[in-house]
Amino acid sequence: MEDDELEAMRAHFPLSFGKSSIVSPPTESIHSATRRADAGASSDSKPNSGFPSLSNSWIQSVRRPKRNPNSSGGAKSSLSPSEDDVSVSVEDDGVMVGPPPPPPARDDNDSDDEDDMIGPPPPPPPRTADVDSDDDDDEENRYKIPLSNEIQLKGHTKIVSCLAVDNAGARVLSGSYDYTVRMYDFQGMNSRLQSFRQIEPSEGHQVRSLSWSPTSGQFLCVTGSAQAKIYDRDGLTLGEFIKGDMYIRDLKNTKGHICGLTFGEWHPKNKQTILTSSEDGSLRIWDVNNFLSQTQVIKPKLARPGRIPVTTCAWDREGKRIAGGIGDGSIQIWSLKPGWGSRPDLYVGKAHTDDITSVKFSSDGRILLSRSFDGSLKVWDLRQMKEALKAFDGLPNFYPQTNVAFSPDEQIILTGTSVDKDSTTGGLLCFYDRTKLEIVQKVGISPTSSVVQCAWHPRLNQIFATSGDKRQGGTHILYDPIRSERGACVCVARAPRKKSVDDYQPEPVIHNPHALPLFRDAPSRKRQREKTLKDPLKAHKPELPMTGPGHGGRVGTTGSGLLTQYLLKQGGMIKETWMEEDPREAILKYAEVAVKDPKFIAPAYSQTQPDTIFAKSDDEEEEGDAKK
Repeated sequence: MEDDELEAMRAHFPLSFGKSSIVSPPTESIHSATRRADAGASSDSKPNSGFPSLSNSWIQSVRRPKRNPNSSGGAKSSLSPSEDDVSVSVEDDGVMVGPPPPPPARDDNDSDDEDDMIGPPPPPPPRTADVDSDDDDDEENRYKIPLSNEIQLKGHTKIVSCLAVDNAGARVLSGSYDYTVRMYDFQGMNSRLQSFRQIEPSEGHQVRSLSWSPTSGQFLCVTGSAQAKIYDRDGLTLGEFIKGDMYIRDLKNTKGHICGLTFGEWHPKNKQTILTSSEDGSLRIWDVNNFLSQTQVIKPKLARPGRIPVTTCAWDREGKRIAGGIGDGSIQIWSLKPGWGSRPDLYVGKAHTDDITSVKFSSDGRILLSRSFDGSLKVWDLRQMKEALKAFDGLPNFYPQTNVAFSPDEQIILTGTSVDKDSTTGGLLCFYDRTKLEIVQKVGISPTSSVVQCAWHPRLNQIFATSGDKRQGGTHILYDPIRSERGACVCVARAPRKKSVDDYQPEPVIHNPHALPLFRDAPSRKRQREKTLKDPLKAHKPELPMTGPGHGGRVGTTGSGLLTQYLLKQGGMIKETWMEEDPREAILKYAEVAVKDPKFIAPAYSQTQPDTIFAKSDDEEEEGDAKK
């Protein structure tokens, strides 16, 4: 009965009565705007031997993964995590794919620090069963790479050389050759994709490496200078490591690096330890609580005495081994154990023919990846380092920060390529199968910009790739609305807030009339112009006639003009039309009267006027003589 009365009351009110609810656009329309141009390509494309051509749509896939038919029609994919937990997708044949599950919940009552999990979760165990190669559908579905949609974080004016995403996937750091670091926050960012903070770690030095701490409370910034910096999560400087004495020859006696840094990485387990490499030919381990000296100096093994730069370095997952890429093309690995020194435990001479730009350990400690300027990506077995398991060639690399990374399950290897001047292809992101050691897919990121660093975040299931050139730079984020979680999916669906009149805030003006002239604000142009117009000398204003009696050497005026003009006018000598007559004609009218009846000058001199001797002209006398 009450419901009927309420319905009857609602009928008397207009439909727009009260506060209107904000209608949000559907999710499908939001993600369709960020869909990649190559997302609709055929999934039956076969592998190519070379790079895709720009003339044939430069964004092509070497092997396009098919969508799971069970996930169409709005159904949730097996890889899409629920709100309560993150499930790992297991195919019918027992093959595990996709991002790993989150770490187990911590027990607050457990006081043992060694059992606490710090850093990203470990990858799942390798696949126990292989997919049948005869089934094309299974072959395509085994690689669930989130590539359907893409957004780009812009803001840099040059190429983005380094990237760091925290373990939770909430904040992204991007460093560039424009000397700045930009900080992005997915939770506070809307569809405009703007950074909330920009910092310049070292003036005039390129940003070369960024690394989050295991707890994501601090991050390390490495630039082209010899001093690394530590920042907190909000971008405030916590400290700067000391620079060594360049005049000391033995690097073990210096308290810090003496040349520009090349790379730096935080310890994967210990939040107090970091590792840096430098052009001075050394690696150093630092304690975050002591910025005045390093705790360990590592000098690589060299064929001859000298200084060869260490181009890159890396920790293994447990933080018990260090790998370094040396400028002579060698890879050296040190094991951190009691009494260890600078002598490497594993030494691979001439691993590459050019500088090594990146090394990466696998979580199981069996595989080592290396990327080099020689355009190759090599896969090494740490149990047998004499020769590489596989070398993937044809990958142009022109930037010393080009890295190599693993997928969350570490079954896929990914790296980026650079763009040559004469190249017909753009910057690509290449995916390789770790087990079969073959190409999986090549994805175009930018037609004109090189791809430098890449990362596949395990919790977001999104791929990050930095790119750029000498004029622009950005971070591309590839994701799938069905398989990916949070991150780009959150900020894309958040529309920017509309500007209101209340948002206007005029800039405050501070007036200090008693300040010294050096610090006094310059007056406004309007006041200067008004002051100039009042000054007759600066304005070049003519003098106005005086009214009343004269003073200061100036003759005053009356209502009818000057005094002389008044007297002449009263005597009848000046007519009212005198201003319109010609002065010469007015005087000549009295010439004849002045000769016949002189009044002023001629009578005064009539008695004393001398005889006019030269009254007659000489021409007249000459004419008279001629007549005679």
